[in-house]
Amino acid sequence: MAFAGTRAGARGSNGVMNLLMAPRLIAGLLFFSLLPAAASAATPTTVTGIPLDKPWKVTIYAFARAHFHHPAWGWQHSERDYKLALQFAREDGIRVDTDVLFAAAMMHDMAAFHPWETPAVESGKVEHGDVAAKDCVPILRAAGFPMTKIAAVQMAESRHMFYSKPIGPESIVLHDADSVDFLGAMGATRIIATVGEDKPSVGGAIRTLRSFLREIPRGLITKAAKRAAAPRLVELRAFLDEENAESYGGKLL
Repeated sequence: MAFAGTRAGARGSNGVMNLLMAPRLIAGLLFFSLLPAAASAATPTTVTGIPLDKPWKVTIYAFARAHFHHPAWGWQHSERDYKLALQFAREDGIRVDTDVLFAAAMMHDMAAFHPWETPAVESGKVEHGDVAAKDCVPILRAAGFPMTKIAAVQMAESRHMFYSKPIGPESIVLHDADSVDFLGAMGATRIIATVGEDKPSVGGAIRTLRSFLREIPRGLITKAAKRAAAPRLVELRAFLDEENAESYGGKLL
């Protein structure tokens, strides 16, 4: 009985407290009910602050982060390409459609990943940019991308490699951005990362990086990309020369 009485007393006490707390609770609920509206009003961004100002961009960015995981051509590379491409367009006064550029940058290397990667892509018989240009279509459509712009996306994807001949403003700046990302410390990191622990040596990666010193600068189109490439070329050459010295002339890579 004492227990029951204590519970009854507690209920009575709680009743008074509830009356006293009610205004605070209501005010608190009203405050928190406003938070989702405030949060939804703020434009989401990528990890580096690129505005995801349309719902389809949120979807495609999430798709890239969920599916494209690789130290050389994962979603981080895609985001770097977009930022570099915008920089080159701005510095050279090139007008670009950011919808086209964002979609192409995020999806251009998708053929490096399952289920879009095929033996033909791995062997180089089929250009991975061409595969991306085809396979990105249903994904972008489902995300709500404005499909009247898809042809420009496909052009940028299919011509993004440094040895390609880009056509159109988005294609040109993405091509140059992708090329510059092969240079400097970032380029060295990316290519060496492709070796993996199953290879006996990094010699192949070093030879690839050496070839970039010759091949990539001559393919750049925008003045901004050429300026951005200059210090990266110096940095990459210095790294390769030091690598050669420390490996006894490349004999112990």
